[in-house]
Amino acid sequence: MIEEMRLRDLGVIAEATLPIGPGFTAITGETGAGKTMVVTGLGLLLGQRADSGAVRAGAGQASVDGVWLVPAEGAVADRVREAGGDLEPVGADRAELLVGRTISSEGRSRATVGGRSAPAGVLADLADELVVVHGQSDQLRLRSATAQRDALDRFGGDAVQRSVLAYRGAYERFRAVDHELHSLTTDRDSRAREADELRSAIAEIEQAAPVAGEDAELAARAERLANAEELRLAAATAHDALSGERDEPDVGTLLAEARRALERGAASDPALDELSSQAAELGYRAADLAASLAGYLADLDESGPHELAAVEERRAVLGALVRAHGSLDAAIALLETGSARLAELDDDGDRVERLTAERDAAASALDEAAASLTAARTEAAERLGAAVTTEMRALAMPDARVVVAVTPGPESSSGRDDVAILLAPHPGSEPRPVARTASGGELSRVMLAIEVVIAGVDPVPTFVFDEVDAGIGGAAAIEVGRRLARLAEASQVIAVTHLAQVAAFAGNHLTVVKASDGSVTASDVRRIDGADREAEMARLLSGMPDSDAALTHARELLSLRTDSA
Repeated sequence: MIEEMRLRDLGVIAEATLPIGPGFTAITGETGAGKTMVVTGLGLLLGQRADSGAVRAGAGQASVDGVWLVPAEGAVADRVREAGGDLEPVGADRAELLVGRTISSEGRSRATVGGRSAPAGVLADLADELVVVHGQSDQLRLRSATAQRDALDRFGGDAVQRSVLAYRGAYERFRAVDHELHSLTTDRDSRAREADELRSAIAEIEQAAPVAGEDAELAARAERLANAEELRLAAATAHDALSGERDEPDVGTLLAEARRALERGAASDPALDELSSQAAELGYRAADLAASLAGYLADLDESGPHELAAVEERRAVLGALVRAHGSLDAAIALLETGSARLAELDDDGDRVERLTAERDAAASALDEAAASLTAARTEAAERLGAAVTTEMRALAMPDARVVVAVTPGPESSSGRDDVAILLAPHPGSEPRPVARTASGGELSRVMLAIEVVIAGVDPVPTFVFDEVDAGIGGAAAIEVGRRLARLAEASQVIAVTHLAQVAAFAGNHLTVVKASDGSVTASDVRRIDGADREAEMARLLSGMPDSDAALTHARELLSLRTDSA
């Protein structure tokens, strides 16, 4: 329930505070005073698109703030907390929720929920749980088959909703299987080519039998073999220097002489003993190095041109794999992943058979779900038509008959039904689509009758009606007001109206009036009662708030609410 709404610099309204509260609130005012801006402001709080054109001329931004009374726990409270907002507890099971929206003159929009910034989408999520808004555009929307089907599904309650969910599940399952089967059969040639190419690639890799890192190892070996003579000369020269047979003493001989000299001197100076040990160690290491070089030379002697040719041949095989697959590791990986993919491709024939069977089963399940949904809608349609017909009699259309027809329609995610609301306004007339036969006033009453009926099975916390009384007057307007008051017994109802017959049934009457300079200020939006309300009602009736005849008529209308209560 909306407790209060504050508007600033929105349209022609400079500043206004609207105390709303429970029950039926009527909002009246002169043409151009800004009544519809109230609905515009509420729409902004409900996450509707922001339009910079709504910012008051000369102002930098417009703002709308609202105070809602909501359940302390449930879907609304959960969504607020998800957005990081806070609720202010009011009693044991209720809480206040503060929401706000600003629009700059440049078109930037900012929303707040529970004191925290939030996307406008959060406001829209809350709106789905809290409010139903009806304006003249919604009457036009009622002319669409989709809106009429949605109204029937709302009235159908759990039985229809369960059937809708079951149908959508079956529909999505059928579509998924059918798409997979279609793709499989359409791409059969390309999949066969892929299988042949993959089979050839796997055979080539298996024949080569590559090992991870083999290409790098072979590159190093090829480099060594290609420079064998240079390597042999370098190793032989080093070996000869260490222990070779030549005229000059080698390193080993020189180190042995140095060790013996140090040993002789150590008798006179023990410090030379340590140096003698180091010389002996160097001699051993020189001998080890010479042995290693001898082994290296022996390996080089065993390698020959034939080994280099074999290495280059192997590198060519691996190089072909690298060029084909990007790297040797990718080629090796293909052996693992490619085998599974090849098995899948080779299984296409069996998959087509399995998927065909699955699609047939899914089609049967879809047919069954569609038939069940149609049956549920047909049953609900009979009840909705009868209930709305009864309600229309109370809206000054005693001879009208409403029929909700459910007929076969094109398949969609919402079923296989076309839903049409038909109206027979007079005895003996054939029911015809409300979209083509109903006048503006009749359409207003059909919409209101549907909402009153649906509210009995699917209540909404708040209804907002923007000139729901368009195109009607007299006794019909009185009955519209009476029915809005009835709707307000279970829900909050806010109605922007230009008819005294409707406003008379409101328990809370707000008026918006122009200031002397043509603008609207905060003081011009206020709750009225007593003589002020009688004067406003008289103005609505005759345009003259001080007319004795109009005032008398106004008092008579106000007494209707007392009599109804």
